Amino acid sequence: MLSALKKTFLTALLLPVLCSVSVHAQTPRLNPDDLLLYRDGSGKVQKVTTPDDWKQRRQEIIRGMETVMGPFPGDDQRVPLDIEVLEEVKLDNYTRKLITYQSGPDSRTPAYLCIPHTASKDHKVPAVLCLHPTDNKVGHKVALGLGGRAGRNYAAELAERGYVTIAPAYPHLANYWPNLGKLGFVSGTMKAIWDNSRAIDLLASLDTVDMNQGVGAIGHSLGGHNAIYTAVFDPRVTAIVSSCGFDSYRDYYDAAERVWYFGKGWCQIRYMPRMSDYRGRLDEIPFDFTELLGVMAPRPVYVNAPLHDSNFRWKSVDKCASAARPVYELLDAKGKLVIDHPDCDHNFPEEQRQKAYQLFDSVLKK
Repeated sequence: MLSALKKTFLTALLLPVLCSVSVHAQTPRLNPDDLLLYRDGSGKVQKVTTPDDWKQRRQEIIRGMETVMGPFPGDDQRVPLDIEVLEEVKLDNYTRKLITYQSGPDSRTPAYLCIPHTASKDHKVPAVLCLHPTDNKVGHKVALGLGGRAGRNYAAELAERGYVTIAPAYPHLANYWPNLGKLGFVSGTMKAIWDNSRAIDLLASLDTVDMNQGVGAIGHSLGGHNAIYTAVFDPRVTAIVSSCGFDSYRDYYDAAERVWYFGKGWCQIRYMPRMSDYRGRLDEIPFDFTELLGVMAPRPVYVNAPLHDSNFRWKSVDKCASAARPVYELLDAKGKLVIDHPDCDHNFPEEQRQKAYQLFDSVLKK
């Protein structure tokens, strides 16, 4: 017979699941490919015809994200940043600092911060959040060109271009291992989103940064979807670049069941372990990239989706964009969602990086 303590533990563990099942049974998933539907105050499905209608669908999508990722922390978690500089290297056009900052109570996040020599209190410059791809050896060093991998050094290239850049480490990669459960996070994804939001707080605190037009966010692969997730929760991100970062969850590796077990693919602890609950029923995942692209509207988004990317299918990316474009049109932002298909593999070529940087120039250097 189970002890009273074990019974209490199991009840606490199962109750959110049972409640979730009950809620989903009462509230069927809205079509992720038709973003111009929403549920009104009485729960009736209606056609989106106004921006206010869209806000209700948008809120439902974000609630769906939090069902899987865990809740976005409240402002009470925005403790003093307490920045510590561990290393400082002066380069030709900018200074690169290895820092840590207090992202929350009992949690410090490592990051690289690059400040152009041209930046000062009298000459503030815009900033970009630079999110690195998966790398379990050097982690965020890759975004600075310190990992020996071509096409991933956007934090350094943007600093050369005159931007302040910050590249936080991603949880559970390289040597950054926050205790997610102890810190109150059910997913590495939400911890990363929070770390990124705090990195934007750090940028806003610098007297060399011009935040008048917001900040940019850019990432490749892991960084590509990390940029999207962060932009959903932090409206200060006003221009988004995602390289090789996504396709529809329903198309991921052609919906092979093997990638939807706990610890595989999206279901790893450093991503969203609750995703494994949807194995065999991918249509019920309560959000998808079709919707996330729409949630970012009317902000400009540039997506690099190579024709030979083995991780994410370019045709699925096109389907996601097609579903999202009606929202951009509704919000008078037609043409601000751009999908590019270079003839290459899972990479971020020079031409596409330059297009990304030009997007930031057009939005942040006004």
